[in-house]
Amino acid sequence: MKYQPLGQTDLQVSSLCLGAMYFGTKNDQASSFRLLDQYVAAGGNFIDTANIYAHWVAGGRGGESEVLLGEWLRQRGNRDRVLIASKVGFNYGDVPKRLHAADITTECDKTLKRLGTDVIDLYYAHVDDRTTPLEETLEAFNQLVQAGKVRYIGGSNYLAWRLEQAKWISETHGWAQYCCVQQHYTYLRLRPGTNVSPQIMVNDDLLDYIAERGITLLAYSVLQSGAYTRADRALRSEFSMPDNERRLEALRAVAAETGASVNQVILAWMLQRQVIPLIAASTEEQLAENLDALHVNLSAEQMDRLNRAGTE
Repeated sequence: MKYQPLGQTDLQVSSLCLGAMYFGTKNDQASSFRLLDQYVAAGGNFIDTANIYAHWVAGGRGGESEVLLGEWLRQRGNRDRVLIASKVGFNYGDVPKRLHAADITTECDKTLKRLGTDVIDLYYAHVDDRTTPLEETLEAFNQLVQAGKVRYIGGSNYLAWRLEQAKWISETHGWAQYCCVQQHYTYLRLRPGTNVSPQIMVNDDLLDYIAERGITLLAYSVLQSGAYTRADRALRSEFSMPDNERRLEALRAVAAETGASVNQVILAWMLQRQVIPLIAASTEEQLAENLDALHVNLSAEQMDRLNRAGTE
Protein backbone atom coordinates (compact mmCIF):
# COMPACT_ATOMS: atom_id res chain seq x y z
CA MET A 1 0.00 0.00 0.00
CA LYS A 2 1.03 3.60 -0.57
CA TYR A 3 0.13 6.46 1.74
CA GLN A 4 -0.18 10.22 1.46
CA PRO A 5 -1.18 13.20 3.61
CA LEU A 6 -4.85 14.14 3.77
CA GLY A 7 -4.76 17.79 2.84
CA GLN A 8 -2.77 19.71 5.41
CA THR A 9 -3.78 17.48 8.32
CA ASP A 10 -1.57 15.10 10.27
CA LEU A 11 -3.33 12.06 8.83
CA GLN A 12 -1.48 9.65 6.54
CA VAL A 13 -4.14 7.81 4.55
CA SER A 14 -4.04 4.96 2.07
CA SER A 15 -3.73 6.11 -1.52
CA LEU A 16 -6.65 3.80 -2.28
CA CYS A 17 -9.72 4.37 -0.11
CA LEU A 18 -12.20 1.52 0.31
CA GLY A 19 -15.80 2.49 -0.40
CA ALA A 20 -18.27 0.68 1.86
CA MET A 21 -21.47 1.86 0.18
CA TYR A 22 -23.09 -1.55 -0.25
CA PHE A 23 -21.70 -3.27 2.83
CA GLY A 24 -24.65 -4.48 4.85
CA THR A 25 -27.07 -4.40 1.91
CA LYS A 26 -25.92 -5.82 -1.43
CA ASN A 27 -22.89 -7.29 0.32
CA ASP A 28 -23.94 -9.36 3.34
CA GLN A 29 -21.93 -9.43 6.55
CA ALA A 30 -19.75 -12.40 5.63
CA SER A 31 -18.70 -11.06 2.22
CA SER A 32 -18.28 -7.51 3.56
CA PHE A 33 -16.02 -8.74 6.36
CA ARG A 34 -13.90 -10.68 3.86
CA LEU A 35 -13.42 -7.58 1.69
CA LEU A 36 -12.60 -5.39 4.69
CA ASP A 37 -10.10 -7.95 5.98
CA GLN A 38 -8.51 -8.23 2.53
CA TYR A 39 -8.15 -4.46 2.24
CA VAL A 40 -6.58 -4.09 5.70
CA ALA A 41 -4.26 -7.05 5.07
CA ALA A 42 -2.99 -5.18 1.99
CA GLY A 43 -2.14 -2.19 4.21
CA GLY A 44 -5.31 -0.19 3.66
CA ASN A 45 -6.38 2.13 6.49
CA PHE A 46 -9.00 4.45 4.93
CA ILE A 47 -12.67 3.40 4.73
CA ASP A 48 -15.49 5.54 3.34
CA THR A 49 -19.18 5.36 4.24
CA ALA A 50 -22.20 7.68 4.72
CA ASN A 51 -25.35 7.88 6.78
CA ILE A 52 -27.53 7.27 3.70
CA TYR A 53 -25.83 4.01 2.58
CA ALA A 54 -27.68 2.27 1.14
CA HIS A 55 -31.30 3.33 1.59
CA TRP A 56 -32.15 2.87 -2.11
CA VAL A 57 -31.39 -0.86 -2.13
CA ALA A 58 -34.42 -3.13 -1.68
CA GLY A 59 -34.95 -3.48 2.06
CA GLY A 60 -32.50 -0.69 2.85
CA ARG A 61 -33.36 2.23 5.11
CA GLY A 62 -29.99 3.94 5.43
CA GLY A 63 -27.31 3.40 8.04
CA GLU A 64 -26.67 -0.24 7.10
CA SER A 65 -23.10 0.39 5.99
CA GLU A 66 -22.21 2.20 9.21
CA VAL A 67 -23.79 -0.53 11.33
CA LEU A 68 -21.83 -3.23 9.52
CA LEU A 69 -18.57 -1.29 9.86
CA GLY A 70 -19.26 -0.83 13.55
CA GLU A 71 -19.70 -4.57 14.03
CA TRP A 72 -16.54 -5.31 12.03
CA LEU A 73 -14.56 -2.81 14.11
CA ARG A 74 -15.91 -4.37 17.30
CA GLN A 75 -15.14 -7.94 16.27
CA ARG A 76 -11.67 -7.14 14.91
CA GLY A 77 -10.72 -4.74 17.69
CA ASN A 78 -8.88 -2.56 15.19
CA ARG A 79 -10.51 0.86 15.55
CA ASP A 80 -7.16 2.48 16.29
CA ARG A 81 -5.66 1.13 13.06
CA VAL A 82 -8.21 2.39 10.54
CA LEU A 83 -9.55 5.81 9.58
CA ILE A 84 -13.29 6.10 9.04
CA ALA A 85 -14.91 8.74 6.85
CA SER A 86 -18.66 9.33 6.85
CA LYS A 87 -21.01 11.97 5.45
CA VAL A 88 -24.12 14.01 6.15
CA GLY A 89 -26.38 16.12 3.94
CA PHE A 90 -28.32 13.94 1.52
CA ASN A 91 -31.85 12.82 2.33
CA TYR A 92 -32.95 9.38 3.49
CA GLY A 93 -36.04 8.23 5.35
CA ASP A 94 -37.48 11.26 7.12
CA VAL A 95 -34.13 13.09 7.09
CA PRO A 96 -34.21 16.00 4.59
CA LYS A 97 -31.53 16.96 2.08
CA ARG A 98 -29.93 19.90 3.89
CA LEU A 99 -27.15 20.99 6.22
CA HIS A 100 -28.90 22.78 9.06
CA ALA A 101 -26.88 22.81 12.27
CA ALA A 102 -29.41 20.58 14.03
CA ASP A 103 -29.30 18.04 11.18
CA ILE A 104 -25.51 17.85 11.30
CA THR A 105 -25.41 17.40 15.07
CA THR A 106 -28.19 14.80 15.17
CA GLU A 107 -26.86 12.79 12.26
CA CYS A 108 -23.32 12.82 13.67
CA ASP A 109 -24.57 11.28 16.92
CA LYS A 110 -26.48 8.63 14.97
CA THR A 111 -23.38 7.81 12.91
CA LEU A 112 -21.21 7.55 16.02
CA LYS A 113 -23.71 5.15 17.58
CA ARG A 114 -23.91 2.97 14.45
CA LEU A 115 -20.13 2.83 14.16
CA GLY A 116 -19.73 2.12 17.86
CA THR A 117 -17.01 4.76 18.14
CA ASP A 118 -16.56 8.08 19.90
CA VAL A 119 -14.98 9.95 16.98
CA ILE A 120 -15.32 10.16 13.19
CA ASP A 121 -11.91 10.68 11.58
CA LEU A 122 -13.28 12.56 8.56
CA TYR A 123 -16.81 13.95 8.32
CA TYR A 124 -18.04 15.28 4.98
CA ALA A 125 -20.70 17.72 3.98
CA HIS A 126 -22.09 15.28 1.41
CA VAL A 127 -23.80 17.95 -0.67
CA ASP A 128 -23.58 21.72 -0.99
CA ASP A 129 -26.80 22.99 0.59
CA ARG A 130 -27.42 26.40 -1.02
CA THR A 131 -30.52 26.99 1.14
CA THR A 132 -28.58 27.04 4.42
CA PRO A 133 -25.98 29.72 5.14
CA LEU A 134 -22.48 28.32 4.97
CA GLU A 135 -21.80 30.02 8.30
CA GLU A 136 -24.41 27.85 9.99
CA THR A 137 -23.10 24.66 8.40
CA LEU A 138 -19.44 25.36 9.12
CA GLU A 139 -20.08 26.45 12.69
CA ALA A 140 -21.93 23.18 13.35
CA PHE A 141 -19.02 21.18 11.94
CA ASN A 142 -16.57 23.21 13.99
CA GLN A 143 -18.54 22.53 17.16
CA LEU A 144 -18.29 18.80 16.46
CA VAL A 145 -14.52 19.14 16.06
CA GLN A 146 -14.28 21.13 19.29
CA ALA A 147 -16.37 18.51 21.08
CA GLY A 148 -14.00 15.75 19.94
CA LYS A 149 -16.68 13.94 17.96
CA VAL A 150 -14.99 14.68 14.59
CA ARG A 151 -11.29 15.02 13.81
CA TYR A 152 -11.40 16.65 10.36
CA ILE A 153 -14.04 17.82 7.90
CA GLY A 154 -14.34 17.70 4.12
CA GLY A 155 -16.69 18.78 1.37
CA SER A 156 -18.30 16.64 -1.29
CA ASN A 157 -20.09 17.75 -4.47
CA TYR A 158 -18.91 21.35 -4.19
CA LEU A 159 -17.88 23.81 -6.88
CA ALA A 160 -14.48 25.47 -6.48
CA TRP A 161 -15.90 28.93 -5.69
CA ARG A 162 -18.05 27.49 -2.92
CA LEU A 163 -15.02 25.75 -1.41
CA GLU A 164 -13.17 29.07 -1.44
CA GLN A 165 -16.15 30.78 0.18
CA ALA A 166 -16.19 28.10 2.87
CA LYS A 167 -12.45 28.50 3.41
CA TRP A 168 -12.79 32.26 3.87
CA ILE A 169 -15.63 31.86 6.38
CA SER A 170 -13.72 29.27 8.39
CA GLU A 171 -10.54 31.34 8.39
CA THR A 172 -12.42 34.47 9.45
CA HIS A 173 -13.99 32.71 12.44
CA GLY A 174 -11.07 30.47 13.31
CA TRP A 175 -13.14 27.37 12.58
CA ALA A 176 -12.14 23.97 11.22
CA GLN A 177 -11.67 24.00 7.44
CA TYR A 178 -12.50 21.48 4.73
CA CYS A 179 -9.25 19.58 4.24
CA CYS A 180 -10.38 17.61 1.20
CA VAL A 181 -13.10 17.31 -1.41
CA GLN A 182 -14.75 14.13 -2.66
CA GLN A 183 -16.09 14.42 -6.18
CA HIS A 184 -17.32 12.36 -9.12
CA TYR A 185 -14.22 11.82 -11.26
CA THR A 186 -13.21 9.40 -13.95
CA TYR A 187 -10.87 9.30 -16.93
CA LEU A 188 -13.52 10.39 -19.43
CA ARG A 189 -14.74 13.96 -19.56
CA LEU A 190 -18.30 15.25 -19.46
CA ARG A 191 -19.78 16.35 -22.77
CA PRO A 192 -20.09 20.15 -22.67
CA GLY A 193 -23.51 21.30 -21.55
CA THR A 194 -24.23 18.16 -19.51
CA ASN A 195 -23.99 17.34 -15.82
CA VAL A 196 -24.45 14.45 -13.40
CA SER A 197 -26.63 16.30 -10.88
CA PRO A 198 -26.99 15.98 -7.91
CA GLN A 199 -23.38 14.84 -8.09
CA ILE A 200 -20.72 17.34 -9.09
CA MET A 201 -18.05 16.29 -11.57
CA VAL A 202 -14.42 17.33 -11.28
CA ASN A 203 -13.45 20.02 -13.80
CA ASP A 204 -10.25 21.91 -14.61
CA ASP A 205 -11.28 24.81 -12.39
CA LEU A 206 -11.52 22.54 -9.34
CA LEU A 207 -8.21 20.83 -10.15
CA ASP A 208 -6.49 24.20 -10.37
CA TYR A 209 -8.09 25.40 -7.14
CA ILE A 210 -7.21 22.40 -4.96
CA ALA A 211 -3.63 22.36 -6.24
CA GLU A 212 -3.27 26.00 -5.20
CA ARG A 213 -4.89 25.46 -1.80
CA GLY A 214 -3.31 22.13 -0.84
CA ILE A 215 -6.67 20.35 -0.69
CA THR A 216 -6.74 16.60 -1.35
CA LEU A 217 -9.07 15.27 -4.04
CA LEU A 218 -10.85 11.98 -3.48
CA ALA A 219 -12.60 10.49 -6.50
CA TYR A 220 -15.78 8.42 -6.57
CA SER A 221 -17.38 6.58 -9.50
CA VAL A 222 -13.86 6.21 -10.88
CA LEU A 223 -14.55 2.97 -12.78
CA GLN A 224 -18.19 3.79 -13.58
CA SER A 225 -19.52 0.57 -12.04
CA GLY A 226 -17.50 -1.55 -14.45
CA ALA A 227 -18.73 0.18 -17.62
CA TYR A 228 -15.20 0.57 -19.03
CA THR A 229 -14.76 -3.19 -19.31
CA ARG A 230 -18.16 -4.90 -19.05
CA ALA A 231 -20.18 -5.45 -22.20
CA ASP A 232 -23.42 -5.51 -20.18
CA ARG A 233 -22.86 -2.01 -18.78
CA ALA A 234 -22.82 1.06 -21.00
CA LEU A 235 -20.96 4.24 -20.21
CA ARG A 236 -23.37 7.03 -19.34
CA SER A 237 -24.62 9.13 -22.23
CA GLU A 238 -23.04 12.29 -20.80
CA PHE A 239 -19.65 10.90 -21.85
CA SER A 240 -20.69 10.32 -25.45
CA MET A 241 -18.53 12.51 -27.72
CA PRO A 242 -15.62 12.09 -30.19
CA ASP A 243 -13.09 13.45 -27.67
CA ASN A 244 -13.82 10.57 -25.33
CA GLU A 245 -13.50 8.03 -28.12
CA ARG A 246 -9.91 9.20 -28.53
CA ARG A 247 -9.40 8.98 -24.78
CA LEU A 248 -10.68 5.41 -24.77
CA GLU A 249 -8.28 4.55 -27.59
CA ALA A 250 -5.36 5.96 -25.59
CA LEU A 251 -6.51 4.15 -22.47
CA ARG A 252 -6.70 0.79 -24.22
CA ALA A 253 -3.34 1.32 -25.90
CA VAL A 254 -1.61 2.03 -22.58
CA ALA A 255 -3.29 -0.98 -20.99
CA ALA A 256 -1.95 -3.18 -23.78
CA GLU A 257 1.54 -1.71 -23.40
CA THR A 258 1.67 -2.23 -19.64
CA GLY A 259 -0.13 -5.56 -19.45
CA ALA A 260 -2.50 -4.01 -16.91
CA SER A 261 -6.27 -3.97 -17.14
CA VAL A 262 -8.07 -0.85 -18.32
CA ASN A 263 -9.42 -0.37 -14.80
CA GLN A 264 -5.94 -0.60 -13.32
CA VAL A 265 -4.62 2.00 -15.77
CA ILE A 266 -7.39 4.42 -14.76
CA LEU A 267 -6.56 3.94 -11.08
CA ALA A 268 -2.80 4.26 -11.73
CA TRP A 269 -3.41 7.45 -13.76
CA MET A 270 -5.23 8.96 -10.79
CA LEU A 271 -2.67 7.77 -8.26
CA GLN A 272 0.15 9.38 -10.22
CA ARG A 273 -1.83 12.63 -10.22
CA GLN A 274 -2.03 12.43 -6.40
CA VAL A 275 -5.78 11.78 -6.49
CA ILE A 276 -7.13 9.23 -3.99
CA PRO A 277 -9.57 6.92 -5.80
CA LEU A 278 -12.37 5.24 -3.91
CA ILE A 279 -12.39 1.59 -4.85
CA ALA A 280 -15.35 -0.71 -4.46
CA ALA A 281 -15.79 -4.41 -5.04
CA SER A 282 -18.39 -7.10 -4.63
CA THR A 283 -15.86 -9.95 -4.84
CA GLU A 284 -12.38 -10.58 -3.54
CA GLU A 285 -11.13 -10.94 -7.13
CA GLN A 286 -12.37 -7.46 -8.03
CA LEU A 287 -10.75 -5.98 -4.95
CA ALA A 288 -7.45 -7.73 -5.72
CA GLU A 289 -7.47 -6.28 -9.25
CA ASN A 290 -8.04 -2.78 -7.86
CA LEU A 291 -5.31 -3.15 -5.24
CA ASP A 292 -2.86 -4.36 -7.87
CA ALA A 293 -3.15 -0.97 -9.58
CA LEU A 294 -0.65 0.15 -6.95
CA HIS A 295 1.99 -1.82 -8.86
CA VAL A 296 1.23 -0.25 -12.25
CA ASN A 297 3.82 2.41 -13.07
CA LEU A 298 2.95 4.58 -16.04
CA SER A 299 5.84 6.29 -17.81
CA ALA A 300 5.96 10.05 -18.23
CA GLU A 301 5.19 9.56 -21.92
CA GLN A 302 2.17 7.36 -21.16
CA MET A 303 0.86 9.86 -18.60
CA ASP A 304 1.28 12.68 -21.09
CA ARG A 305 -0.50 10.71 -23.79
CA LEU A 306 -3.40 9.90 -21.47
CA ASN A 307 -3.65 13.52 -20.34
CA ARG A 308 -3.59 14.96 -23.86
CA ALA A 309 -5.88 12.44 -25.54
CA GLY A 310 -9.04 14.09 -26.85
CA THR A 311 -7.78 17.60 -26.16
CA GLU A 312 -5.76 18.19 -29.34
